[in-house]
Amino acid sequence: MLEVVMNSEQFKEELKQTACIKANSEMHTHMHLMSQRALKITNEINRVYHTTDEICKLFSELTGQKVDDSFRLFPPFSTDYGLNIKLGKNVFINSGCCFQDQGGIEIGDDVLIGQQVVIATLNHDFNPQNRASMYHSPVKVGNRVWIGAHVTICPGVSIGDNSIIAAGAVVTKNVPEGCVVAGVPAKIIKYIKDK
Repeated sequence: MLEVVMNSEQFKEELKQTACIKANSEMHTHMHLMSQRALKITNEINRVYHTTDEICKLFSELTGQKVDDSFRLFPPFSTDYGLNIKLGKNVFINSGCCFQDQGGIEIGDDVLIGQQVVIATLNHDFNPQNRASMYHSPVKVGNRVWIGAHVTICPGVSIGDNSIIAAGAVVTKNVPEGCVVAGVPAKIIKYIKDK
């Protein structure tokens, strides 16, 4: 049985101080413990039907902060930490999404997230001898962003306000405001003009 070594606030403070979460460190152990907490809550979200109010309450428990009453989620949903997700108002997350939020995921207002979107905030060490160690980088999604189905957003990416991420894109670099990106890796294909 793993022993509690730090709380989530201490973990988030440590993230600010170090780029690497070393294998078998206190931070690594904390992540494993908290993944069990996240699994328990997401299992409850996913196993039976819940009303919108019940989903908001469970997601608030998962993230450790009250989500706005305008939040909508179509389960199933999975995350392996939960306490480093920040949501704006009027966020919709469609079914089958997977968030890896240890490094921090911030989602703005009026964001639409399609089915089976993956948002990752961790990379493993390239050195095979240190492969279990991880490097974290937060993901930030601006306001009024639409993320299509089956998109993967890689660690450290910021997506500007009003942008669209086309279905199936793999986003490896920052996306400026007001554009459409598509492809693997994602590239700008057009800019959105206000009407």
